Amino acid sequence: MKAKNILLPTDFSTNARNAIDYAIYLFEKENCVFHILHAFEVGASNLSSTMGKAKDTRLFKAIKDESNRDIKSLIGELESKNKNSKHSFNGLSIADSLVNAIGRTTIDKGIQYIFMGTKGSSALKEVFMGSNTVRIIQKIDFCPIIAVPENYDFDLPDEIAFATNFEHIYSEVELVPLIGLAKLWDSKITIVHIDMGKELQAHQKTAKDTLPERFFGLKHGFEEVKGHSTISGAINGYTHENENIGMIAMVNYWHSFFEKLTKENVIKRVAFNTEVPFLIFPLIEP
Repeated sequence: MKAKNILLPTDFSTNARNAIDYAIYLFEKENCVFHILHAFEVGASNLSSTMGKAKDTRLFKAIKDESNRDIKSLIGELESKNKNSKHSFNGLSIADSLVNAIGRTTIDKGIQYIFMGTKGSSALKEVFMGSNTVRIIQKIDFCPIIAVPENYDFDLPDEIAFATNFEHIYSEVELVPLIGLAKLWDSKITIVHIDMGKELQAHQKTAKDTLPERFFGLKHGFEEVKGHSTISGAINGYTHENENIGMIAMVNYWHSFFEKLTKENVIKRVAFNTEVPFLIFPLIEP
């Protein structure tokens, strides 16, 4: 079976390592190549225009060497700890912005999932696993991303809460990232609808009715959640109250009905407050 390509960006922080360890744990039974990526920039923010010149500097070479050493050391630790013959590791040190490095690598390596922590910091001025994770979710809208909460105590996802308000009729290919993860550990998919007091319209009922077909052969069910003033609060509250939930899943609706109807950046708020890993996967427009 062809190996899955999983991208694991890191700033060598504890939170980045936690996300890496979770990815290895989740895909324990799968053939995988884990691409460990460290992106770095040198000097001013307009570095890209002077990249050729920058690569000739001692500072660039020093940072590049340090990045390569740190990646090599990290891979050595991972290989020592993880004796799974199905897994292999590939180190990538790229002089570019994190968004560009992740975007190019995702395409070049045929990445199927990206794992990142939701919080944390490094020696850099910017908090890496916070604002950067949100930026990646915004910009990398063509690959599934799994945001792993800080200090998450690993557990297999007995149940995955798939949050939707049925505004979109999902195609089979769109749901592949979610179905693939559910099949890993025979997880139940609970389709969670946040009741904001409005009756479902015709197109929403159609979208709802197609989901059992899409999840045929998988354990699945529906759940209505009421009594919350915000969608993100309802989603995170439902997860908190149901300990079987081991993952939240949502389609990446950055400029969609969620924001239009509620003025609430749902994905960002869920990502920063979730207690379990959060799968965000792309919307495929017809």
